[in-house]
Amino acid sequence: MTTPRWTRRIARVAVVLVVATGLGPRFVRAQQPLVGERVTFDEAVRRAVERNPSAAIAAAGILRADAILAQVRSGNRLQIGASATTTTLNTGVEFEGTTVTPRSSVAASLDVRMPIYAPVGWARRAQAEQGRNVAELGAADVRRQTALATADAYLTIVARRRVVEANVRARDLARAYYELASELERLGRGSRLDRLRAQQVLSSDEAVIEAARMAVYRAQEALGVLLAADGPIDAAEEPTFVLPPESSRASEPSLLLQSRTDLRLFTAEASLATQVLDDSGKDRLPSLEGVFQPRSSYPGQFFSPRNSWQLVFQASLPLWDSGQRAGQRLERRAVVDLSRARLDDASRGAASELRTAREAVASAERTLLSARAAAGQSREVVEIITISVRAGGATNIEVIDAERRARDADTVVAITEDTWRRAQLDLLTALGLFPR
Repeated sequence: MTTPRWTRRIARVAVVLVVATGLGPRFVRAQQPLVGERVTFDEAVRRAVERNPSAAIAAAGILRADAILAQVRSGNRLQIGASATTTTLNTGVEFEGTTVTPRSSVAASLDVRMPIYAPVGWARRAQAEQGRNVAELGAADVRRQTALATADAYLTIVARRRVVEANVRARDLARAYYELASELERLGRGSRLDRLRAQQVLSSDEAVIEAARMAVYRAQEALGVLLAADGPIDAAEEPTFVLPPESSRASEPSLLLQSRTDLRLFTAEASLATQVLDDSGKDRLPSLEGVFQPRSSYPGQFFSPRNSWQLVFQASLPLWDSGQRAGQRLERRAVVDLSRARLDDASRGAASELRTAREAVASAERTLLSARAAAGQSREVVEIITISVRAGGATNIEVIDAERRARDADTVVAITEDTWRRAQLDLLTALGLFPR
């Protein structure tokens, strides 16, 4: 009567082993710490770009550039000022009954100024407009960096969750074998040492799962910080990236300067520095300003009319500054050289990133195929050795070693899939296609 019951129990354990090794339906899922919100990849990137403090700082930079442009523009436009003065003397002055200087008087005047020829002011206005363009490109590059950081955190969650799932499958497999070892020991076909070995593997797998789950939670917290949330945020999907067709590969290098925000920023900075240097010669040019000043006083005085005005043209020409302008020009030349060197270095780096990303995608695809094949083969080995143990043809050490190798193979698949996704993301970033 014992044999049928023993056979049924062994059969149940075998079913668990088949399911745990992945040959049956995959119902095993890692239990993650409770997270209040789950977002898609696109939603995470959008929210990070909108809410991250870095985006607010970049927006403030654009606002500051607008303020500087408004100030510079105002210096080249019409300026109107007004003043009023009241004067009270201890005594007035009269001559033969006529008031020469009244004891109390009120004088009002307007000051209307308009630059007529101001090459320095015009140059600064053009520079301020270019500076605003630099600020906008800087904000766009900040958004790109924020999106990249968010994508990295999101993919980290996905990869670490896959590692958890691999460890959960290994734990369930170890538990099934522990139950088998316990049953064989009870029936006299196994030893206590075999059962303890199986139990040791099960306990180790539990510890590994706990550490892997904590790693997932840390990544969720990092994503929550990037999204300016009050708690951790989980990834709701495994994102897929659409790569451009191979037919567009020939034109990629020539399009980098137009598509990548960092290269556009470096180009704009170099252009602004060159413009400032070219405008250095205008510091030696004269300037001309027209001033119209109407005046009115009450009461009228004996030697001056009650209402009057004057029109003044003021011209100025710098003659000698003891080397100040020469020093400024030398400094501006250094800024131009620095900005051009940064642009050249960034351009070469971008081309290298593009080539590397292409090769990384191809290499990751090949590695992923091999890793998936190895994982499937490892699961088959576990199944075969488990059957051999029941038949007395293998030891529990072989089972434990096969289980460890299967878990390592599943972990390699998870890591390789993460490498493949990151390679695709790096390629899109190198092409300037992420974020869209």
